[in-house]
Amino acid sequence: MTATYADSRDKPRRPLIHRRSAIPGFGITMGLTLATLSLIVLIPLTAVGLKAAEQSPAEFLHAAFNERALTAYRLSFGAAFIAAAINGVFGLLTAWALVRYEFPLKGLVNGLIDLPFALPTAVAGIALATLYAPNGWIGSLAEPAGLKIAYTPLGVVIALTFIGLPFIVRTLEPVMRDLSADVEEAAASLGAGRLDTIARIILPALAPAWLTGFALAFARAVGEYGSVIFIAGNMPYKSEIAPLLIVIELEQYDYAGAATIAVVMLVVSFAMLFVINAVQAWARRLSA
Repeated sequence: MTATYADSRDKPRRPLIHRRSAIPGFGITMGLTLATLSLIVLIPLTAVGLKAAEQSPAEFLHAAFNERALTAYRLSFGAAFIAAAINGVFGLLTAWALVRYEFPLKGLVNGLIDLPFALPTAVAGIALATLYAPNGWIGSLAEPAGLKIAYTPLGVVIALTFIGLPFIVRTLEPVMRDLSADVEEAAASLGAGRLDTIARIILPALAPAWLTGFALAFARAVGEYGSVIFIAGNMPYKSEIAPLLIVIELEQYDYAGAATIAVVMLVVSFAMLFVINAVQAWARRLSA
């Protein structure tokens, strides 16, 4: 029996991809996964890169980094980051209120959180532009104070904040539900104040999920088009976003130029998401 055990221990193990499973079908499921991923993601992105590569290096650099394009990049990525940061704060507070407290019309508030998911982006853009225009309900109140919201970069930030809030709230809710209130009571019984409990117990536990929601909100905001064009004003060098610049290039039949701007946005987006994912992995190891 000892020899049998030794033989079985010395016997090489099957590679993971060939190991038997209770639910067979690794080959066909992996094949379908790769085929779908290729058709939906890899092949279109490769086509964009090949189209941009049709230009000479000088043409590529001019199309990618002229002053108008740089201004559009700054607005798109800067407004997306600001909107994701705003949602990070208020989304955290909203999720905490929905999970930890009972209050009147809680179901209505919970449903309104998902409104940006269901509402067509063009409808959201028209509604926001009407509300924040100089003659709108809010815009007419801000105009006498010298604050112009619609048709400025501030309007872009508001639109991106509107469409990004659900990502933060819905990402944090399951984690908050799993975070028992007994942990807070135990910290309080050991003499920890409210700020210490929040800083040392609650926030570290929520950090990975918060970063995930932040990354989703940021990625969604970078590529947003429909809800922004109505409130942005679309003025070159001032309130023109990069997705709109791509559409303008396509309308002028400059497909290579449009592909070039798309490639730049793609590279920057991947780089920023890589950094966010690295920070998220670090926060997960720190809280483990």
